[in-house]
Amino acid sequence: MNEKEFARFERLYNQHQAALKLQGLAPSTIDCYSRALRRVVEFTGCCPDKITKAQLRQFFGSLVETHSWATVKTDRNGLQHFWSHVLNRDWDWVKIVRPPKVRTLPDILSVDETFRVLSAVREIRFRTCLLAIYSMGLRLGEGLRLQVGDIDGKRGFVHIRAAKGKKDRYVPLPQATYRALRTYWCTHRNPVLLFPSVAGTRTSARSAKTVMDSGTMQRAMKAAVLACGVKKKISVHSLRHSYATHLLEAGIDLRVIQAYLGHKSPVTTIRYTQLTQVTQKNAKEIIERLMNRYMCPRP
Repeated sequence: MNEKEFARFERLYNQHQAALKLQGLAPSTIDCYSRALRRVVEFTGCCPDKITKAQLRQFFGSLVETHSWATVKTDRNGLQHFWSHVLNRDWDWVKIVRPPKVRTLPDILSVDETFRVLSAVREIRFRTCLLAIYSMGLRLGEGLRLQVGDIDGKRGFVHIRAAKGKKDRYVPLPQATYRALRTYWCTHRNPVLLFPSVAGTRTSARSAKTVMDSGTMQRAMKAAVLACGVKKKISVHSLRHSYATHLLEAGIDLRVIQAYLGHKSPVTTIRYTQLTQVTQKNAKEIIERLMNRYMCPRP
């Protein structure tokens, strides 16, 4: 691009940023959609309002070869937003790239495996946070952002604020988790956060609002899984899946689990029925009873 085209690109890029913010999208989504626009401009070498269908097809063809389908889908959505809200043009290029619909089931831990893994976590800050994530079915970010004021020990609930979709919810707080949280908080007494960064434990005005690093938390989880000899593909988010599955096996209603997890659609929660041993066992017993009524004819 020459200097004039680059100036035009910057103007369109800033308009895209403003349009994304006006849509109320999360900062992470804004960053991903903006990166998609920068990436296609870098690939084509021209201003985005001049990109042709053939260039876009080449761009996605290259992207499929080098990135995951999740990235391809994100870039498609980001460019679609740009075309619709900045250029005010119809997005009629959907057929250029159509990410496959893959529905995989996550690996989960049994109840015994869960507590063995949690017990294998060495540092108390990681062990306490992972316990909170499992016992309340939290996402990693929700667990790390927990604040002192979110804990209602008397009523036995925790207020989860600004979760996915910017929605709040209440989840039950087990007494064992409450005691663990209090014990850990007494080691740093941060006035705001339950899980501050190491710098945040010194309670300076700036560091008091900095949470623990998510990458470090994931590494602590993987180290514990390895130490326990668990061969499944397990991450911190697997604790949330395990929580939902264990509640379902205990007989908790799906609608209650949906509320605890903060799922918008019950369809998302229903998939946990495929992960429970209890559900599979009950289905097998029902099928056996039905088939026992069938008398096999003699030869």
